[in-house]
Amino acid sequence: MEAAAPRPGERVLDIGCGAGGTTLAVARRVQPGGLALGVDISGPLVEAARARAAADGSAQAAFVQADAQTYAFEPEDFDAVVSRFGVMFFDDPEAAFANIRRGVRPGGRLAFVAWRGPADNPFMVAGARAAAPFLPEMPAPVPDAPGQFGFADGARVERILKAAGWRDVRVDPLDTPLRIAEADLMTYVTRMGPAGLALKQADEALRRQVAEALEAAFRPFLQDGFARFTGACWRVTAGA
Repeated sequence: MEAAAPRPGERVLDIGCGAGGTTLAVARRVQPGGLALGVDISGPLVEAARARAAADGSAQAAFVQADAQTYAFEPEDFDAVVSRFGVMFFDDPEAAFANIRRGVRPGGRLAFVAWRGPADNPFMVAGARAAAPFLPEMPAPVPDAPGQFGFADGARVERILKAAGWRDVRVDPLDTPLRIAEADLMTYVTRMGPAGLALKQADEALRRQVAEALEAAFRPFLQDGFARFTGACWRVTAGA
């Protein structure tokens, strides 16, 4: 929010808005008279975002289920674009950012956060590494492939944005302390990521083995009832 600096009356696009948390944060800053438009490819998440906005009473928030890589945005319609971990999944990121760029007025701005690499985020890969010996069918990570760490290479991110027509591109490291309640940790690590996908096909005995390995892998992160870790990200800004 600080990097994007949305102002009253502006129109702001939120890419990969999920359940709408960032879109509503923008909506509060652009009132009165502005618009925060959240876009996400997931229908259930867009419906959740709409319900959340209705409960919040936000007249400045709207949502569209769409793929931002191909969606026909109105030309030069937005003052700014934001995204929280929503831009690393494009099949063709250069085409996607060029498409988004066409929807931004000259002088508009872009600000997003994306994860850095696995080496900088040991918490994020601890589950997959612990489960790998028990789940040999887990796919091997492919560098630069769409996914959680698709933007791990900051120099590549800069090249993509420049090729897509953005200017004054900055890719800066951003380290943020994060935490997950210990009571929620195993739900998180057994349902998300490659380990979660592989566990859906596992039998009960295998699930118990993997659960024991996961508990041991995350034990070093536990403190005072929380798993505590650093979110190693890029904060990326650019101009249109």
